[in-house]
Amino acid sequence: MKDITISDSIIYTGVDDKTIDLFESQYVVPNGISYNSYIILDDKTAIMDTVDKRGTSEWLANVKNTLGDRKPDYLVVSHLEPDHAGNIQTLAEMYPDMKIVGNAKTFAMIGQFFDMELSDDKKVTVGEGDTLELGSHTLQFFMAPMVHWPEVMVIYEQSEKVLFSADAFGKFGALDTDEDWTCEARRYYMNIVGKYGAPVQALLKKASTLDIQTICPLHGPILGEDLGYYIGKYQVWSSYEPEDEGIVIACASIHGNTMEACKKFAEILTEKGAKKVSIFDLARDDMAEAIEDAFRYDTLVLAAASYDGGAFPCMEDFLYHLKSIDIRIFDICYQHIRKLIPNSLQSF
Repeated sequence: MKDITISDSIIYTGVDDKTIDLFESQYVVPNGISYNSYIILDDKTAIMDTVDKRGTSEWLANVKNTLGDRKPDYLVVSHLEPDHAGNIQTLAEMYPDMKIVGNAKTFAMIGQFFDMELSDDKKVTVGEGDTLELGSHTLQFFMAPMVHWPEVMVIYEQSEKVLFSADAFGKFGALDTDEDWTCEARRYYMNIVGKYGAPVQALLKKASTLDIQTICPLHGPILGEDLGYYIGKYQVWSSYEPEDEGIVIACASIHGNTMEACKKFAEILTEKGAKKVSIFDLARDDMAEAIEDAFRYDTLVLAAASYDGGAFPCMEDFLYHLKSIDIRIFDICYQHIRKLIPNSLQSF
């Protein structure tokens, strides 16, 4: 296990996955992904989420090494997505006296993922603002529905001022990768959480009432310095406001002619003083990165060849993703494309 220090009482037990090629079978992750899990050691011991089944063996070794002769009193489940909840049943069978902490939606959904029946005495159901005493540590629970599943909650540890933020503030990339947080966190946010701007804003409003010194997400590094920077990014991203000045040219070219026109257009824009111009070949480039930049910069140019009476399919795919994240941007793009190709995009 990598040496990641949070505190003497809060121990990182997660794992890196460097063998995965596509996260959620659609997002390229050249530097892998981390599945984060934590243990709080106190009079009572709490495991904060499990990990994907891809990391079961290493994670169980980390858990056993951290617990020693102790047995966990609680497993806190902040999110039931399989990359975090993949080992709930495994852990419950290993430690039959352990109680599982979740909210009403957690326990309504858990049977859809595991062939296990939890008796009432094995469940601790929490609601908005409820607390759970571990000893000198106190966990307080805040519901975060649709960030980005309906059962999601975040947990604030009061004594050490740590926010266990579920998928919020996560990023692509294993923890042993030295890379800028913002780029891969933005790509992660826009493509996975981006649709849920209003729920993220609601969660940020709750977080603003807390004295947070450390953020422990379920993916990506532990954040312990300059938290205002990270929270500020989430404020911008979740409001769908442009983050930077720049021009993104999204190109769907069949035989290369449309791409040549885009390259020439980019040259003209640069000559006229454009600060930033990016061209995406939607047929070949990472679609997730194209979506990321479409929301990051303040100007978006669409260039598509027609195909079977509509837009070239990779452009339709691009527009589909824009629509799924923010219908306002899609409507603007749709109207422009419709003027050029009247019969296109009828499926929308």
